[in-house]
Amino acid sequence: MLPFKILRAVLRLIAFLVARVEIRGLENVPPQGPYIIVTNHMSKADPPLLYVVFPPMRLRFFAGEKWESHFLFGPIMRWVGAIYINRGEVDRRALREAIDALNNGSIFGLAPEGTRSRICKLIPGKDGAAYLASRVDVPIIPVGLTNTDILGENMKRLRRTPLEATIGRPFRLPLNGRRVRSGELSAMTHLIMVHIAALLPERYHGHYQESPALAALLAGEDPWPHCLAAEARREAE
Repeated sequence: MLPFKILRAVLRLIAFLVARVEIRGLENVPPQGPYIIVTNHMSKADPPLLYVVFPPMRLRFFAGEKWESHFLFGPIMRWVGAIYINRGEVDRRALREAIDALNNGSIFGLAPEGTRSRICKLIPGKDGAAYLASRVDVPIIPVGLTNTDILGENMKRLRRTPLEATIGRPFRLPLNGRRVRSGELSAMTHLIMVHIAALLPERYHGHYQESPALAALLAGEDPWPHCLAAEARREAE
């Protein structure tokens, strides 16, 4: 735990210097793992920000293989337990390592979009987070990060950025003790993404702006039937 406490202390100091971080929903954080944190991704600052937002914890995460040989970040990431993954392909070794970590009680953080959004809005999620959650059936904690898209520009101008982090209620995928059926994984990705979207201002909804599943969730209704219907329509097109 010591590496994580040290890293968190350093990141909290940096965050204090460059931003004013407002955190909502800490009461939704489970007292211990395993669970999966999912968040939107608009800035390089998003993954480190999770260490600032959440209580001290042993957070595992995926990192692109390009960072493994970086002279500074490579050793730091290895120190805190990054799992290096080959982007653009199904990296079964990395997925197996992540599944083993969750089965051993770890907390895992990832951005379902798989890459930074260059349009400052949600882009379509990839199935990695849904696959991981479907294999271990642990709680999923959605997080909405606001204003990280303007953090870099404000830093150049020596301005502090008002960042908001909203932690949503834990939810689980609708597995009911069975294997995921064909076509369901994409619907589960849709479900994860609308849970993130529901925590964000409308300007960030992007690809999920017109999602009936998002509208249902915001209205306090079950979004899952709408996720299945959306993926069925997508496959039929």
